[in-house]
Amino acid sequence: MNRLLAGVRILDLSRVLAGPWATQLMADMGATVIKVERPQEGDDTRKWGPPWLHRNDVQTSAYYLCANRGKLALAADFASSEGQELVRTLAAGSDVVVENFKVGVLKRYGLDAESLRSLNPRLVYCSVTGFGQDGPYSGRPGYDFIAQGMGGLMSVTGSAESGPMKTGVALSDIMTGLYATAAILAALFKQGRTGSGCHLDVSLLDVTVATLANQAFNYFATGQNPPRYGNAHPNIVPYQSFLAADRGINLAIGNDSQFRRLCEAVGRPYLAEDPRFATNGSRAAHKSALECELVPLFAAASADTWIERLDAAGVPAGPINEIADVFADPHVRHRGMKVELQHEHLGDLPGVASPIMIDGKRAVASSAPPMLGENTDEILARDLGLNSGQIAALRARGIVG
Repeated sequence: MNRLLAGVRILDLSRVLAGPWATQLMADMGATVIKVERPQEGDDTRKWGPPWLHRNDVQTSAYYLCANRGKLALAADFASSEGQELVRTLAAGSDVVVENFKVGVLKRYGLDAESLRSLNPRLVYCSVTGFGQDGPYSGRPGYDFIAQGMGGLMSVTGSAESGPMKTGVALSDIMTGLYATAAILAALFKQGRTGSGCHLDVSLLDVTVATLANQAFNYFATGQNPPRYGNAHPNIVPYQSFLAADRGINLAIGNDSQFRRLCEAVGRPYLAEDPRFATNGSRAAHKSALECELVPLFAAASADTWIERLDAAGVPAGPINEIADVFADPHVRHRGMKVELQHEHLGDLPGVASPIMIDGKRAVASSAPPMLGENTDEILARDLGLNSGQIAALRARGIVG
């Protein structure tokens, strides 16, 4: 049984990536997630293309599809008083609200944490913002790229030659979604024990700073800004990329015994006895000299040859794959990381599964990302008790879509 959150209802007022990433993960684990969007605009990412996925004369952005499976879609204009009342009524019967509006915006609509928790004291209300609920930057809009730069992540990404670089995916957004999920689950545990909720404040900048991890402590230890090492490691040697005859490979030597096995595998056992390379500290001090020994060796054979040889020797190594290589990899295929989700109008849609396994089964929602307002009638009838005439009247006035 992989529906650990069955019975939990989440009202998702978030857009773009961090908030939707959190709610998608909880949908994967069985929560009922109602995604509320304005009837005309919808989630910003619905328009973030190309690339687009084209199915049955419907164009959907790839970006939107990555973060919204397993959800029900309600199109409601909560800038209107009637739309606000619909959302408030849904929140009164929900366990969690997730939103990522700028600080103060939802207060104008009576949909802020204080207003909704006065209706439902059990409510776990999670605000995902760029800079948090207070502080000199709290009113600014938040985007991953801004957070990566301000939070120091870009300063340690890239090489000395490249200058600061962002990561290839919106890592600050994704990590914020994961931190938000962890906080929500902890708050639900409290809710189950005490019957009371709380207001969670999770920001892109805070998360980016928190995930500096060892690089932050490298700074604390030395008082110096860590340099950019490209694909090398600031603390461990050799822990970097090498170019084989056909493509790159990554080598991750975590201790001295692994280094000795590496030297055996590449036919240079004497390197492990060289005082310059015998310990990680000495290897770090003589990194360039060690690279002079290893670079021509790895260039002499294919990546597959080296991976096979190093794997047999118990040396951590792996290829540098293109995305197509990832989904063709036999282990990734065995683990079921690519899924096909059925959509009534769009047919079978490819997707990436949740990485979480529960009792041997993949925790992934069974339904594809919904179209804008796809479940509006269902939600209004089932959760709010409205009849078809009432729903039609709301739609005629543009309150729902």
